[in-house]
Amino acid sequence: MVKYSCFKSSCLLSLIILLFLSSCGSYTNTALFKSTNDIDPESVKDVYVVNDQGQGDIYYKIKIGDVISVRNLQNMEFGVIGSAESVSASTTGDNVPTFPVDINGTVNLPTIGKVLLAGLTRRDATIKLQELYEAKSLKNPIIELTIINVKVTMYGEFSTNGIFLLERDNTRLEEMIAKAGGFTKNADPRSIRIIRGDRKNPETIHVNLTSIKSLANDKLILQNNDIIYVEPTKNVMAAEKLQSYNNIIQPLLVVVNLAVLIFTLTR
Repeated sequence: MVKYSCFKSSCLLSLIILLFLSSCGSYTNTALFKSTNDIDPESVKDVYVVNDQGQGDIYYKIKIGDVISVRNLQNMEFGVIGSAESVSASTTGDNVPTFPVDINGTVNLPTIGKVLLAGLTRRDATIKLQELYEAKSLKNPIIELTIINVKVTMYGEFSTNGIFLLERDNTRLEEMIAKAGGFTKNADPRSIRIIRGDRKNPETIHVNLTSIKSLANDKLILQNNDIIYVEPTKNVMAAEKLQSYNNIIQPLLVVVNLAVLIFTLTR
């Protein structure tokens, strides 16, 4: 009787331990960035905005703390890049020099020195630099200016996840999706979300990209620090949830079968 009681206690302890370990298992709900204001993606006809905060700046203006890269596409080795002057510069992965916008809003550039760029759009800053370099005897310069910290982050069912530079103004959602390689086969193009603005009180833009009407909406013009997320289809999420349950149930069944076998052999 004592032996049987010990056996039952051991089996019960084993089951408790397994249940604990299973509950600590890795089940990740694929749907991210949920909020109390979320809506059913199937109800979005084209674009639906939660906590609308207006259009914002379509044309990004250079700010203190930004980092820019500048080069002359006409002659890579002269002026913008090939100067012996000592300037505060680092390089990108493509060996393109980068320059910080200091607390005064100026950028210290080769050949022309410090230039006030804060408050200018990319286009206006580019024109200003072209004129300054041309005044320094640079013949017909074609200046390329990139703000390398202006970016969006892409999560979810895109072929490539990560951080992508907004290399020009008026970049739209569909262009950035193409840059990320498009959707995976599990993506639901009806359930795209753009999270924008203050992270404590963000604007959330729900996009149904199966509707051609969505392409005309100005809310799809991307802004600095946008988070873009696309969910998997409901079928995929349901399959993942079922698999997570199977991962819990199957070990339990093994233990129960083992307990029955031991009980049968020790009778």
